[in-house]
Amino acid sequence: MSGLLIRHVEGAITFEVRVAPRASRDRILGVHDGVLKVALTAAPVDGAANEALRKLLAKKLGVSKSDVQIVRGERARTKLIAVRGVEARDVSFDDA
Repeated sequence: MSGLLIRHVEGAITFEVRVAPRASRDRILGVHDGVLKVALTAAPVDGAANEALRKLLAKKLGVSKSDVQIVRGERARTKLIAVRGVEARDVSFDDA
């Protein structure tokens, strides 16, 4: 397990997330090979899993859901996420 690869882009931080939909509960599984792994109860239908992901990350990072955006991968399991209102040094998913 290694640290999350975080970049600064236009006033936001970005990082990749690998999503496992239809899990038994919403939870952050940890960081593996620089990518955050997340389990979601929502199915990947009509954007439900994407919304659940945004809500979970916003809560964990202490920002509003509107500050969390899916930049790339809306229909894929691996997504690029941008978050405004938080600094890279304040992000830790190691306790997930």
